[in-house]
Amino acid sequence: MNQPPMLRIQIPASTANLGPGFDSLGMALGLYLTIEASQSDRWEVIIDCKELQGLPADESNYLVRMAQKAAAFYGAEMPPCRLKVKSDIPLARGLGSSASAIVAGIELANAFCSLKLDEEEKMRFAAIEEGHPDNVGAAIYGGLAVGIQGENGAEVVSLPVVGVAAVVVIPAFELKTEQSRSVLPSELAFGQAVSASAASNTFVAAVCAGNWALAGQMMEMDQFHEPYRAKLMPYFADVRRIAKEYGAYGTAVSGAGPTILSIANLEKVPAIYDALQASFPDMSVHQVQLVNHGPVVRTIK
Repeated sequence: MNQPPMLRIQIPASTANLGPGFDSLGMALGLYLTIEASQSDRWEVIIDCKELQGLPADESNYLVRMAQKAAAFYGAEMPPCRLKVKSDIPLARGLGSSASAIVAGIELANAFCSLKLDEEEKMRFAAIEEGHPDNVGAAIYGGLAVGIQGENGAEVVSLPVVGVAAVVVIPAFELKTEQSRSVLPSELAFGQAVSASAASNTFVAAVCAGNWALAGQMMEMDQFHEPYRAKLMPYFADVRRIAKEYGAYGTAVSGAGPTILSIANLEKVPAIYDALQASFPDMSVHQVQLVNHGPVVRTIK
């Protein structure tokens, strides 16, 4: 097989849930996992950023394992590669770091095994591996990914996101998804579930209509997870209050946390960023674009 001498693969970060869309809504963010990859006689992973320092440099690295697993899923064998890896996506902060690694593994297998996968085929493996389609859907399709994980796989619809951006407040501590899920109830009362689902439906309809003021209201009406997870993130209420004061449409826990994400009109974002940065000096605050693309794969000459 004729392989390009080197590829640059960029996978966007993602936020999930957006309030009421528990395990079914994801949105692509303009932070990236970037890999420069070339075929080699052995696996080598070179870490080129502080976010990933300390991770394995051999084939026990999660990226390598995902590439090998993805290749096998599609009936191929992944050849060894040299990977130079850097990332803007902090680990275990609710910004889709594991989803980006899964999708990167798929793209490595797709390129170096000449699989020629389309997005739907990529989703088959990604959703099985992640267990739900929200983050991986956003990382593959871009924009707002609306999806369901069923017995026959995942179904995802991607909607474009325009006219808004995000401000994220990232604490210094990690919060594993398993810990964040452990505080959730095993069931909800029927009426509560109906109300919670209605908020998610209305959020999606509002985004389709370009009504971000209404979408922001729905972001703050979750009943599935945020009321239970809030105790793990005592700063959440203050972030929401300050962001709202400076013009945010809505604020929600990003994924399983601990990051908090606010969405606002593009003109309002700088003021929200300044206010949150001043209020939370011990946390990392960023202005982040919402992007309508998935992986970007280019040949490096």
